[in-house]
Amino acid sequence: MPFDRQTTLASPTGAAINLYRRKAEGSARAVVQINHGLAEHAARYERFADFLAERGFHVYAHDHRGHGYTKAPDAPPGKFGQPDGAASALGDIGAVHDLIAQEHPGLPVILFGHSLGGVLALNFMLQNSARLHGAAIWNANVSAGLSGRAAQAILAWEKFRLGSDVPSRLLPKLTFEAWGKAVPGHRTLFDWLSRDPVEVEKYIADPLCGWGASVSLWQDIFGLIFQGADDRNFVRARRDLPVLLVGGGKDPATDGGKAVRHLHDRMRRMGFSRLALKIDPEARHECLNDLDRDAVMADFVSWVEGVIEHKRIGTAQVS
Repeated sequence: MPFDRQTTLASPTGAAINLYRRKAEGSARAVVQINHGLAEHAARYERFADFLAERGFHVYAHDHRGHGYTKAPDAPPGKFGQPDGAASALGDIGAVHDLIAQEHPGLPVILFGHSLGGVLALNFMLQNSARLHGAAIWNANVSAGLSGRAAQAILAWEKFRLGSDVPSRLLPKLTFEAWGKAVPGHRTLFDWLSRDPVEVEKYIADPLCGWGASVSLWQDIFGLIFQGADDRNFVRARRDLPVLLVGGGKDPATDGGKAVRHLHDRMRRMGFSRLALKIDPEARHECLNDLDRDAVMADFVSWVEGVIEHKRIGTAQVS
């Protein structure tokens, strides 16, 4: 079984959240709350959790509704749920966050999200920045623009013709398949995830990965993307919150990291004062599963340590 503990958490949204926990080795310095991406699950972050635990961090990672082993009456596999699946997914993140606060009062909490998890983490951050000590948004794209509006139109047509509960027929061709074909000399259509063929094969062989998302889930995703694309939604967020933005220079899902850089530049113009940007020039979409993963994880720990040290000094000065 991955992590130290696998439990079920009852969410106010009605979901029975499948939650993994990894206890810090030695004295805990902070908690990292992990949010996974689309068509995958939290157990894939076991290596990252081990790396963090060895360096003094508790780790909490849950399966989003419609993913992994999380169950919800309104969210079968491939769906966030109805009527507002995005709000429910954010509510589940809040439930895990509340549990962390209950079990580890006083410890800094760092919110981490990859890809769709990064889009969710960004939206959660915008609503709850006062509760966080830092946010790490990795490999996330909230720069959909006109192509995103076109995708929403396609999804509206599919919903009208096919219904909202069935897998989208066109979005996988415009996203996963297109990204796979964009990798020069690709061996599989999932090579866009990583340069490491072992990691790609593990993803392909995992029955909880790579499935087709429903029309409604895609609609929820694009709703979240456009919320993150609207500067007005950043108004209430703390400008001094430490935020780490990470991308891959060869990631077709973020236009080679350009979408990550664009978010950084937007936030800088909005006055966010503690931004950090890291674009790994050769990495593809899953930086944590690519060839440079050890260096990437070490960089993350260094950033978290800086966040903790800044908080410690600030607390000492106030007292």
